[in-house]
Amino acid sequence: MSVPESLFFFLDPNRCIGCESCVQACSECDTHKGHSMIHLERVNRYESPQTIPVVCMHCDSPTCAEVCPADAIKRTEDGVVQTARKPRCIACSNCVLACPFGVPKMNTDYELMMKCDMCYDRTSEGKRPMCATVCPSQALFFGTHAEIQALRPRSRSLNTFQFGRQTIHTKVQMMVPREAPVMHIDVAAAWHDPQGEDEQDDPMLSAALFELPVLSN
Repeated sequence: MSVPESLFFFLDPNRCIGCESCVQACSECDTHKGHSMIHLERVNRYESPQTIPVVCMHCDSPTCAEVCPADAIKRTEDGVVQTARKPRCIACSNCVLACPFGVPKMNTDYELMMKCDMCYDRTSEGKRPMCATVCPSQALFFGTHAEIQALRPRSRSLNTFQFGRQTIHTKVQMMVPREAPVMHIDVAAAWHDPQGEDEQDDPMLSAALFELPVLSN
């Protein structure tokens, strides 16, 4: 079984309300052994309550697998990057350090790298990942492009990210405002903002803060 070609995982940080339902549901996936493979990050705790769910983006050319000396991380033919294979993983944490999205985590109890596998036991049968089944705001959505376009006519999806000179294409799609004049999301540009005062000019953070009230003193 493989993930149907017509189905995609869409991430819309603008809609995340920080309820952590996804975190709780993730741990119930049969392949996660009771551990959640999703967590929330805050955009700017001082200025906004906005949170962003962090899932594996399932890169077309996964850096985690490229730096694994034991060849323990595999990408399936349908583009899902799997958790490290227990018999091969040597718990070196190379993948944890190398992932540009900061997704893989080293489980020291198992001496095994574990990460989001898009609930492969479910998505390979056409079912939604556990996180997407419980997200009340549909910040995490699993479906077709036609479905997401009907739900979000003012948004569009991107799956190209820029980290300095490294361009990464992902299976997971990030929703951004339809009128945003960007063809990719330049993540590194946000890191180099010295004052952290230009979020509205940054395409990734603009996507996160789109139409959300910003708290100020």
